[in-house]
Amino acid sequence: MSKTLIRGAKVLGGEPQDVLIDGTVVEAVGRDLSAEGAEVVEAGGKVLLPGLVDLHTHLREPGREDSETVLTGTRAAASGGYTNVFAMANTFPVADTAGVVEQVWRLGQESGYCDVQPIGAVTVGLEGAKLAELGAMHESAAGVTVFSDDGKCVHDAVIMRRALEYVKAFGGVVAQHAQEPRLTEGAQMNEGVVSAELGLGGWPAVAEESIIARDVLLAEHVGSRVHICHLSTAGSVEIVRWAKSRGIDVTAEVTPHHLLLTDELVRSYDPVYKVNPPLRTERDVMALREALADGTIDIVATDHAPHPHEDKDCEWAAAAMGMVGLETALSVVQETMVDTGLLDWAGVADRMSVKPAQIGQATGHGRPVSAGEPANLTLVDTAYRGRVDPAGFASRSRNTPYEGRELPGRVTHTWLRGKATLVDGKLT
Repeated sequence: MSKTLIRGAKVLGGEPQDVLIDGTVVEAVGRDLSAEGAEVVEAGGKVLLPGLVDLHTHLREPGREDSETVLTGTRAAASGGYTNVFAMANTFPVADTAGVVEQVWRLGQESGYCDVQPIGAVTVGLEGAKLAELGAMHESAAGVTVFSDDGKCVHDAVIMRRALEYVKAFGGVVAQHAQEPRLTEGAQMNEGVVSAELGLGGWPAVAEESIIARDVLLAEHVGSRVHICHLSTAGSVEIVRWAKSRGIDVTAEVTPHHLLLTDELVRSYDPVYKVNPPLRTERDVMALREALADGTIDIVATDHAPHPHEDKDCEWAAAAMGMVGLETALSVVQETMVDTGLLDWAGVADRMSVKPAQIGQATGHGRPVSAGEPANLTLVDTAYRGRVDPAGFASRSRNTPYEGRELPGRVTHTWLRGKATLVDGKLT
């Protein structure tokens, strides 16, 4: 088996050390390790993190391969420093059976760039009327542990209760897209001053907050786990904080774009800023950053949502909702959380690798950078600053809100079980 010596890396942002990879595992971490028989990567003070884990990715396959495939999506993931991603169920056909989740899982195995863990649908066809084959998906080769109708809310309280009861039997988790559908009919952006001035239908914060409040109470009643997808408002933060103070088993995620962008950008009418949940206010952004820093929000998840050119390059009302995020997530987190002093790199590793791996039960990921652990690693040049050029993305889609924007940090190397999937910023 091959050996690799990463020389002079700042493990979790600490003092420079050498890290020796032997085959699929980390053999040693220390100073002045022998490079005999090893390929040497000169880290030069770059930050070494455990491979990133994304609990919320849309890979689009099967059915929307014009947007993304498992192969292109996992290449994008490796480019962004990810070694494991969880693929959402809103494909065509929907991933609501053992057969479909196994197909996605096998495609991930074949890609070789990143482990793929399928997320199973909560309800058949994402229609919210009947529970999908949760047990069969869990018992399949894919071993599904996370279930979500993301893109749609499980709006029926009885269905949500039954799902929470069902997954409790095998330690699974329901990940809720918190959006009360009746409160968001015709919504085009965040409801507030900007929507009123632009005359666009508003998506009120209470549409998210009311579902979160209901679901944490259901989780408490059932004694099960619930995870809140792409939390986006200051009010939602307070509900989750209250729920955790009561000992309710709730976790929550925030996307990079909700940590950086606000609804003021919608004044441009550029559909690249159209996303669900919508971009919120500056007050919400600041509350989300603070909540991620203090642990109220557990993780960062990309909600990588690729769309072909024709679905975004059109008038606002007709445009699809969503942004790509795998290849820029770490840079946005550095900009909003590290460079502002809210998190150190150990905190980033916790929010972007350790905790998402724990929530999704991603075996072998989110582990310490220490001897005997799987060599799932990410090397980051934190001193780098550059403008985002989507032409260089590995993703099949280009719908990024950061085009031309200067962001810090660049992933230079990614290793999946000791195999380099990204070397000097280039996919292998």
